Amino acid sequence: MSVRRHLAGRGGHLVWVVPALATLIVGLAGIGHAQPWRDELATWSAVTRPTGDLFRLTGTVDAATGPYYLLLHGWVVLFGDSATALRTPSALAMAGAAGLTAVLGRRLLGARAGLLAGLVFTVLPGTSRYAQEARPYALTTLFAVLATLLLVAALDRPGWTRWAGYAAAVAGLGLAHLLALTLLGAHAVVVLVAWWRGPTAAGLGAGDHSTRAPARDRRLLRWPLALLPAAAVLAPLLLTARSQRSNQLDWVEPARLPDLAALPGAVAQSGVLGGLLVGLAALGAGRAGRRALVPGVCVLLPVLLVYVAALAVPLWVPRYLLFTVPFGCLLAGAALAAVPAPAALAVVVLAGLLSLPDQQALRRSHGWPRSATVDYRGAAAVIAAGQRPGDVVVYSPRDGWLFLDLGVAYHLGARQPRDVLVVRDQRQRADLWATECARPAECLAGARRVWLVVAGRRDDPLAAVPGAKGDALRAGFTVEQVRPRAGVTVALLSRPG
Repeated sequence: MSVRRHLAGRGGHLVWVVPALATLIVGLAGIGHAQPWRDELATWSAVTRPTGDLFRLTGTVDAATGPYYLLLHGWVVLFGDSATALRTPSALAMAGAAGLTAVLGRRLLGARAGLLAGLVFTVLPGTSRYAQEARPYALTTLFAVLATLLLVAALDRPGWTRWAGYAAAVAGLGLAHLLALTLLGAHAVVVLVAWWRGPTAAGLGAGDHSTRAPARDRRLLRWPLALLPAAAVLAPLLLTARSQRSNQLDWVEPARLPDLAALPGAVAQSGVLGGLLVGLAALGAGRAGRRALVPGVCVLLPVLLVYVAALAVPLWVPRYLLFTVPFGCLLAGAALAAVPAPAALAVVVLAGLLSLPDQQALRRSHGWPRSATVDYRGAAAVIAAGQRPGDVVVYSPRDGWLFLDLGVAYHLGARQPRDVLVVRDQRQRADLWATECARPAECLAGARRVWLVVAGRRDDPLAAVPGAKGDALRAGFTVEQVRPRAGVTVALLSRPG
């Protein structure tokens, strides 16, 4: 049997096994090298709390990420909280997304296109980037492809069992990331076209399965009914997250027109590969015709819906739209399937080679932008090397999203000096920040040596500390040493005499 016939058959497991294994291997390569960045530190802080404290946290902040935190909490109990352990679920999810992308491509565009789509997805730096991040984006991508695949299956052969599976996948999608529910707008278009013009017109009968559902089949009206259980599951989460939006996204700027042009490079984590993906997807859409409807609307509609909403409400964060990338890869797979196999594989290999600089960079640092990363590990190492019994630590700033205290605490663990100014820590506050004492000079009275950790590279770190805290430090201590690291400065202060 030829490779082509093997791929085209129902038993052609290579279609999904090869992309899934390749993505898993690439995702696990160097997974623990880059230190956790600020978003991952928030994850670590959440998932290492007792379950009760975790629920209290999600009632205050980060409710939208709460289901992911709960899942990872159980994982950490079993496998620990190393960078590798925290990120491995994302690597597994991204491998699953690659395999399901290939399966969906086989159904819609043919086995060859499905395999090539999965391989294109594998070599994108963005796939590795979010396969190696302890955040829910890889899981969201998995559920986005799974929900779309189950929708196609349900429209092809309607039945309550298939619709139930679809409803469960949609619920999982919303639990992973609420903004990914914009994918339902694309699903609505597919359902309407299939109902009005027939599944063939919606591009649902071009793969390995024949289309049996007639046009305007009333069974297709089960789609809105299938969404009701998912809506019931997601409604409480949506209401809680909505009330937290002003605190959760206060750092996001309103969307601008140039943001649309920058999106492919941002989600691909490479301007070159993002441009290549857009070009191949455009060619594939033209070649596939009506078969391009499902992947096409699954790319375009979520992006446009989020962009329009983000003009008025700060929502535009490129990684939130990562779940659209597999559908762009499906269109790229359609384009590559039109050329001889050696040429198509050469394009995939070339894309992989072009991705190498970005692949290497993301394994050095997960901070974004990479020009503004914070070396929490380096700061912790400075303290560990010079620490003495009785030392204390002070951070500036304590608010905002840099999480200097969490970064040092993650790397030092039980060896960290006493956080002398804290009167209520993150668990007591049920959020991600700490409350410091109102009279810093009194809280510092018994300290002889202070490790001061401030944001940015500072020649005079004491001058960078504002308010009463800075006044107390400047009045009672002198600087013994200053050790700048990327994005952070550590200074050792001591009392004179």
